[in-house]
Amino acid sequence: MGDEALQKDVLDELGEDRVQELAGELGTGTDGATRMVRETVAALPDELTRENGAAPAGAAGLGGFGGLGQGLGGGLMSGVLGRITKPVAETVAKRTGLPVAQVTRALELLLPVVMTTIAKRRGRKR
Repeated sequence: MGDEALQKDVLDELGEDRVQELAGELGTGTDGATRMVRETVAALPDELTRENGAAPAGAAGLGGFGGLGQGLGGGLMSGVLGRITKPVAETVAKRTGLPVAQVTRALELLLPVVMTTIAKRRGRKR
């Protein structure tokens, strides 16, 4: 999936209210929250954002769960999200200059929306 198209879809899914909620969590304005969303999508592993949802051989960083958004249960999805949160938070913090702790808290709100958006996009492709 193109990063820019997915970024737009995630921002649309969030809507203004949740972007403002993220901004409050981050201690930034809505521009800072929007940048955080864009950087988060860009920092996600390809196994999650790949158009067809198929995990390449060796998607060990996700425990082989590259098909996230294609029917994973909440518990399993939580486990996968838990494994990617720290590296994504560190990458986003470096790119935005925001503190890792704030980014991590914001990701707890953002990542489920990202995964929902990816699942919706894949559902439309079928």
